[in-house]
Amino acid sequence: MGSFSIWHWLIVLLIVVMVFGTKKLKNMGGDLGGAVKGFKDGMKEGSASADEKPEADAAKVTAKSAAEATTIDVEAKQKS
Repeated sequence: MGSFSIWHWLIVLLIVVMVFGTKKLKNMGGDLGGAVKGFKDGMKEGSASADEKPEADAAKVTAKSAAEATTIDVEAKQKS
């Protein structure tokens, strides 16, 4: 009743591939890898020196304001 053998894990893997398909699993793996890479980049930015931080924040705020000006809130538009 201990841990699963290699055959149990192979059967589980086969069922997962049959349910989700290889293309969807590949996309999920890519998304997970991108999330990990983004997290690592964010951690590097967080440890940047204090001199660079105010300039970077000002650039981000300007870019964010420009992006918000062109954003359309889809949920706010409802058909009557």
